[in-house]
Amino acid sequence: MKYSAGLLLFRRTGEGVEVLLGHMGGPFFARREAGAWGVPKGEYEPESETAWDAARREFQEELGLPPPDGDAVPLGEARQSNGKRVTVWAIEADLDPDTVTPGTFRMEWPPKSGLTEEFPELDRVAWFALDRAREVIVKAQGAFLDRLAEHSG
Repeated sequence: MKYSAGLLLFRRTGEGVEVLLGHMGGPFFARREAGAWGVPKGEYEPESETAWDAARREFQEELGLPPPDGDAVPLGEARQSNGKRVTVWAIEADLDPDTVTPGTFRMEWPPKSGLTEEFPELDRVAWFALDRAREVIVKAQGAFLDRLAEHSG
């Protein structure tokens, strides 16, 4: 089984609560919106790292920025359709998406070409109102939005 952990930033505006989501980089998600946005997160090995430490490390790796300080609200765990177990904390903080410098990954592209190309982990980062976030977030991660709404409501 694979494990992943992340931090979901949220802020309160005159319009209500907004969350910071990242659009998955790479060619498979380039033209997709629905199901292509998610919490900045990444995999970890439970035997060698806690979920909390992994969430903070992955935030730095995914966004190129240190994780914000503040009270972390545990949003629990969700299981994605690929079987991965994701643990998320929410932190109230503001962040300018233009300051993000995402990490990258390499993969063979085009498929079976023998060529390797580098892609950003996240090709876009943006703030979303909760209703709009529910429309674009990876389906299983919608549970984190619901839990945040209960906490911040």
